[in-house]
Amino acid sequence: MRLPVLAAILVLAAPAAAQELGERTQRPESMLSSLGLAPGQDDLREAIVAAQAHPLGSIENPVRVGGPPGARAYIARLRCADGSAPQVGPRADAGVGAFGSVVIAYPLACGGTTSRIVFDIYHEEHVETRAPAGFSLVPA
Repeated sequence: MRLPVLAAILVLAAPAAAQELGERTQRPESMLSSLGLAPGQDDLREAIVAAQAHPLGSIENPVRVGGPPGARAYIARLRCADGSAPQVGPRADAGVGAFGSVVIAYPLACGGTTSRIVFDIYHEEHVETRAPAGFSLVPA
């Protein structure tokens, strides 16, 4: 008799426990910020202003996008000086960027020139409207 009662209690308590866990769950950037491992909003604004002193697409001023799909979508909109789409090389890790997160880089070839464009993929809310030097950007 005790086993069915115990099972019923566990079944009824499970949704409440799951809901309670969900209420305590933080977004990753909030958690990192509370641990002092990620910049806060004011720090991020300052980092963006400081980064603008460097060429867009460099490690000091990576293109801010939302995830690897955001980087690929941005690259799909890039055009070489002659209007053609650049040839895209393999993605590579590029270390830690200006905003304190791991960045990725893609080599992009236009004619005989290859450029390395660096992306910070942890900016879901940002849509970049500028192109790195030597490229133009097709509107979305």
